[in-house]
Amino acid sequence: MDLQTLELDISNGVATVTLNRPPHNAQNAQMRSEIIQVFDYFTDAPDVKVAVITGKGKIFCAGADLSERPGLNDKPGAYWHHNRLVREAGNSIIECSKPVIAAVNGPAMGAGFGLMTQCDIWVASNTAIFSMPEINVGLAGGTAMLQSIFGKSRARRMFFTGMKIDADEMYRLGLIEASLPPEELMPYVMEIANDIASKAPIALSYAKQAAQVTAVMPRREGYRFEQNMTVALGKTEDTKEALLAFKEKRKPVYKGR
Repeated sequence: MDLQTLELDISNGVATVTLNRPPHNAQNAQMRSEIIQVFDYFTDAPDVKVAVITGKGKIFCAGADLSERPGLNDKPGAYWHHNRLVREAGNSIIECSKPVIAAVNGPAMGAGFGLMTQCDIWVASNTAIFSMPEINVGLAGGTAMLQSIFGKSRARRMFFTGMKIDADEMYRLGLIEASLPPEELMPYVMEIANDIASKAPIALSYAKQAAQVTAVMPRREGYRFEQNMTVALGKTEDTKEALLAFKEKRKPVYKGR
């Protein structure tokens, strides 16, 4: 895979994606295209059970590269293509069949904050800060994301002012798994990732799908959806192996079928 703005390592079922576009890991069209490429690959890759995304250096992602933002007088369709690429980069993470962990190693601003929220599990270094600063450059973006994770007042204050909050505050609010010293971030994240990677692959895929779908379903229909998935999983060899291993007090050996 020819990647210019990302680094990719796959080991023991864990794929680590590192944003590498110095000095601030700002997202441009190339990075967004590569994010789509790697996360679409993960969906079909049997050697990937879980993905981790982090940033090179001391910044997770400072947001979008504003120098690439189309102008109103650019060729017809330029703005819409730009917006579509922005959306689909995030959707490729959301729709990836494998769980994705954000290891936020430093500031996550604007599109960088959005990138984190598109992951399934969020962990941060205590050097991380979070904001949606678009209002400070005469733009408005991120309100749908902010209002999905914060209460009304905090979400709108951040949206209207570009207010920054730090990792300790995010942890106090119960929004991230941990706020850790920088040197402890990746070991903690990899512990979670390895735990996830040890689970039955088909069950993980179903669990990711259930988490996404039931989040927008009424509770009654969501529960029925999960029950149907449980029935389907019960017919797999991996589930039978898991039950047998539990009875025999040993680790299961999954075959992905």
